[in-house]
Formats: sequence, C-alpha cells, structure tokens
Amino acid sequence: MTLIASGGVIIAAAALFIVLSVFAGLKDYSLNFSTFVDPDLKITPLKGKSFQWSENDNATLLKIEGIASHSKIIEERIIIKSENKNLLATLKGVDHNFLKVTNIDSMVTNGNWITPESNEVVSGWGISNNLSFGVFNYLKPLSLYVPKAGKGQASSVQGYYNSVYVKNVGLFEINEKMNNNYIFSDINLAKQLLSYKDNQLSAIELKLKPDTNEDAIRSEIETAFGNKFKIRNRAELNDALFKMLNTENLAIYLIFTLVIIIALFNVIGAIIMMILDKKKSLNTLFNLGTETKTIKSIFFFQGSLMTIVSGIVGVSIGLAIVFLQQTFSLIMLTPDLAYPVRIEFFNVVVVLITIFTLGIVASKIASQRITRGLIQS
Repeated sequence: MTLIASGGVIIAAAALFIVLSVFAGLKDYSLNFSTFVDPDLKITPLKGKSFQWSENDNATLLKIEGIASHSKIIEERIIIKSENKNLLATLKGVDHNFLKVTNIDSMVTNGNWITPESNEVVSGWGISNNLSFGVFNYLKPLSLYVPKAGKGQASSVQGYYNSVYVKNVGLFEINEKMNNNYIFSDINLAKQLLSYKDNQLSAIELKLKPDTNEDAIRSEIETAFGNKFKIRNRAELNDALFKMLNTENLAIYLIFTLVIIIALFNVIGAIIMMILDKKKSLNTLFNLGTETKTIKSIFFFQGSLMTIVSGIVGVSIGLAIVFLQQTFSLIMLTPDLAYPVRIEFFNVVVVLITIFTLGIVASKIASQRITRGLIQS
C-alpha cells in the first residue's frame, strides 16, 4: 500500500513538472516569432495617432547610451484593393533602419523585402489569400486607399480618398494576426498616402545593445522627452498573448494540482492502513506511557517523509525526461520541429512546494485518526 501511494505521488509530481516545462517551451516558441517583428522598445504618442519629430529630438535620442539603432515608423489603417476585392488592413511604413531593429526580412517566405524609396510593398499571406494576389503580379494591379482628412463635400468620389498604386514584391508569414492584417511599405510612400508632413511620425522603434538595462533606457527617454510618449517593450506590445499564455499555464497547474490531491488520498489511505495494522503495537506503546500526541506525530512524520521523498523522486524523473527531450528530441510536433520544452528552476520550486504542502496536510489529516479509543480497542 505504501509503495502504491508513493508511486502515485511520484507520477503526479513528474507529470506536473513535465507539463509546466512544456508550457514554458510553448511560451518561448509562441513569443519567438514576435522577436522578428517587434522592437525592444517602441515609442508612441501619449495622445493621438502621430507626433512631430524634429532633428533636435533625433539628436537627443542618439545621445542616450545603450540604443543600438532606431527606426521611424508611420502606421495607419488603410483599404487595399485588388481588382474588385477590398480589404481593411494596417499599413506600416518603415525607413531603411527597420531591418537593423527587427529581423522581419527573414520571415519573408516568398519574394523579397521592399526597396527603399520605391512603391513596393510586402504583404502577409492572409491578405494575399483574401485578395487573390501574389508576388510581382502585374496583371492584378494593387492599390491602397485612405480617407482624406478635412471637412465639406468633395466634387468626386476620388476627392474623398488618397490612393496610390503599389506592387507586391514579397509575402511574409509570422502569425495569424500579422499575416491577416499587416502590409509593409517604405515610409515615404506612407507619408504620401496619408498626407503626413516630413517630420510627422506614428512611432519610433528601438533596438537596444546587448546587456543593456532596459529600465535605465526607459528612464532616460522619459527624462529627455517628459510625458509626451508612451514607451512599451516587447512583452507590453504582446500583452494579450502573454495574458493568454499565463492563464493557460495557471489552469494547467490547477488541474494537475487536483491530480496530486487525488494521488494523496492514497497516502491518507496508506497511513490509516498502517495505523490499523500496527494497532497492537500502538496499544503496547500507549501502555508503556507513550502519549497519544507522540504516536500521532510518528505517523505524521512518516507520511510527510513519504510525500517529500516521492516528490523529489518525481521531480528528478521529470527533469530527466525534459532534459532528454531537449537533447535528443524524443517527441516531434512535425518532422522538423521537436516538441518545445524548457527547464525552469521556478517550476521545480513550484512543484516541490505544492507536493510538500499538500503531503503534509494529508499526513496531518491521516494522523488525526489516532485516538485513545482506537489504540485501546
């Protein structure tokens, strides 16, 4: 009975650790794609959609140590038209430094990245599929539209919109959101379409030098520019994804904690069976002067020790399995992609604390079954 109870705790502890390691790996895998398109820091206006960025502002930014590169961005919702099909999407106009800030060009799976000072665009696969256009498809003209700012009536339909003809030279594949919503162009084309002034921008994206203190950089930017801008890092730019992953991780933890609680019922049962089996010996100890409290503590420590040792063994088995998966890719998601896992010291601590706490509670509950009446019966 004791071996069965210990085996249940070992399996539950190993399973909890493995599942938490899998979710840590899946989190890294999911967020890995954001590193290709999201900067280390993004500066956006605190109010409105755009802001004025002067040469003095640019010089002030360049004086801040720790910034490896920066890119000027214009971003706005537009309408894409291909033949008789229309689609609402987000145009992101970028300058020549954008590829120094991100690695999005490595995610272009068909065609190539845009040429500076051109009317070329790179679209997501989702947009391409919805509008049925490809790369260098000159037989299907592609045009971008955006409503003109201003008041009053226009003399023609064209007076309500700014438009520009573009040619799609590449298709990128990052994630569903990006693929279905984003199209990239040169920043000057975006300025022309949106009628922006030369120094009018939507955002500044920053690439930080390795081993740079992000909080220190943010503090320097806030000191230099006051409260004019909102500064967000990669995690804050993907806060919805982070919340979803953390919620799923918590849900899985609670589910497997319930499994551990069920496994610990075996521990309670094993201790009670030992109490009944050793009732004559307990009666002898009681007659020799041993207090009931002392007898309870014997079984409490025995149950606690059993769960602690079983928890350590279970976590050790889980560590070995996760390490083997990392090293030898035992389980594959696809022929080219191993199931992602990551060993975290925090997960080891969480599993051990969970096992120890619940095991001690279970042992306390079981040892409370010992009474004077039970011993003397």
